[in-house]
Amino acid sequence: MALVVMTGASFSTLSAKDNHPQKGKTQQAPAQVVLKSASDSLSYAAGKASTIGLMEYLQQQYQVDTTYMADVIAGYKETLKRCGDPHYKAYNAGVQVATMAMERILPGTQSQFEGTGDSITIDLFNAGFLSTLQNDASVYTLDQARNVFETRMKGDKAKADAANKAKNDQWLAENKTKEGVQTTASGLQYKVLRKGNGPIPKKEDKVTVKYEGKTIDGKVFDSSYKRTPQTSTFPCNQVIKGWTEALTMMPVGSKWELYLPADLAYGERQAGQIKPYSTLIFTVELEGIEAPKPAAPATTQPATKQPAKTATKTIAKKK
Repeated sequence: MALVVMTGASFSTLSAKDNHPQKGKTQQAPAQVVLKSASDSLSYAAGKASTIGLMEYLQQQYQVDTTYMADVIAGYKETLKRCGDPHYKAYNAGVQVATMAMERILPGTQSQFEGTGDSITIDLFNAGFLSTLQNDASVYTLDQARNVFETRMKGDKAKADAANKAKNDQWLAENKTKEGVQTTASGLQYKVLRKGNGPIPKKEDKVTVKYEGKTIDGKVFDSSYKRTPQTSTFPCNQVIKGWTEALTMMPVGSKWELYLPADLAYGERQAGQIKPYSTLIFTVELEGIEAPKPAAPATTQPATKQPAKTATKTIAKKK
């Protein structure tokens, strides 16, 4: 049933986009249902119960306007009549693949070339996509196309990464000369916004902080201030290098601005929306320290003679 609903919904969504006069059309009154037996009642109830969450699914997954429900119903009924028709199955497969290509594959591919001199155009992307279904190798074989795509992507990525690294390195070089900015031997830059008077964490301590992170262009990629509660707690030695170094220098109550070179952050890796070789700027407030709990003292018990199996289990638990 789930597959039938998904296929019908996809087909209806695409057809609705091309038939705007249908919008707002009054749905036909449903045929009166007569339940003559316990089996009838169970069958009808099962169908009804199976639609829990369906309206939200249609709206969220397929962006179906509720005024197009007549088209959804028509697609569902058409699929019920033609679900065994191989032509109809193939047609609906095309609908599903086109939806996936336009909503997921194409945007994802385009995003890989953002900031480069290359771009992906919709018409030629679709022409190349359909050429495989048409068994057309007049322009490229599949291997040739893969080679062209991957070579260009790697070349563009290398250029983009080099440009981003140069830009971030230049930013750091200029930032270190600004008033109040201090630089450590590792290259970490920081500025004290508020001086705390509390203890300074050790690497193995857990700390509670408030923070906001952004890139040098001002884009915020994470912020505890936007969550409830606004604080986060974690061990100092289980975060990126720049954080570990800064936290083990900050007295509790401090508020610092950190400027982390890429090698103290995510380096050459892409991390979500953070590009490779990015300098990260963090505002950090150290709220408190949670020292590690001391290990429980070992207790010595007199040895007792046990059967072999019981003794093995006892040792395993101690391990």
